[in-house]
Amino acid sequence: MMSDRVDIAVIGGTGLYAMPGISDRQVLKVETPWGDPSGDIVVGALRGKLVAFLARHGDGHRLSPSEVPYRSNIYALKSLGVRFIISVNACGSLREDFVPGDIVLPDQLVDHTRGRPARSFFGRDLVAHISVADPFCETLRRILTHAINSSGARVHTNGTFIIIEGPRFSTRGESRIFRQWGCSIIGMTACPEAFLAREAEIAYASLAHVTDFDVWKDEVVTVEKVMAVMQENLRVIQSGIVAAVEQIEPDTPSHAHTALDDAILVERDQVPADLLAKLGPVVARRFS
Repeated sequence: MMSDRVDIAVIGGTGLYAMPGISDRQVLKVETPWGDPSGDIVVGALRGKLVAFLARHGDGHRLSPSEVPYRSNIYALKSLGVRFIISVNACGSLREDFVPGDIVLPDQLVDHTRGRPARSFFGRDLVAHISVADPFCETLRRILTHAINSSGARVHTNGTFIIIEGPRFSTRGESRIFRQWGCSIIGMTACPEAFLAREAEIAYASLAHVTDFDVWKDEVVTVEKVMAVMQENLRVIQSGIVAAVEQIEPDTPSHAHTALDDAILVERDQVPADLLAKLGPVVARRFS
């Protein structure tokens, strides 16, 4: 089976790769120059296509948002040939009209994280200035929108997603400020994941599902409340993923697939060979 390409990946919770319809599961241990990914990658056949599933927080939710090895995760998926990532993100709502149970396909990101290491594949000797004006792939967003609409859920097709450091939830003051900034939803895990995916020339979009109203609405957010809504959202998320996988083809275009073309100024012969080898599949197309 692994002689075939794995074009699509899903990053989310462990429940996603246990959903009905996946067959021929294989568990892969993928090593990267950047350390181990969050866990093993489960590859299975879904609607006749190979899909890779990665539990972002590891089995049993062992890793906090700040501890997730985002760079290793993206590198591991890139090494399998992945060209499209569906990111499943639980989020809080910062708007009255985005209510728990709703699905949001955000079109913008605000990175409010602070202490996360490994934010880029690039640096000394090979600098890349990646364009992330539109951080989510529009083509993949349209596919996901159509897929989720078919599930009957209430869907919002745009919104600004602010990502905080975590693992704590916001104070009421912070939550109210984020609303004043014009943010629509709040979460902890799409950054630097989305930016690393762009560096790796992988199309990336978020399937965000609202679990709570954060704390601006004078409600107290607890893990217990969030998990209860997440379980209710799971069926819709699973249905949307299946429908999206059916629509994604290997030649589906994305501006992300050529992200490095205008991002790197240095010539190949100026880059140390060991650095090119370390970056491997991330820069293989650009320096082929």
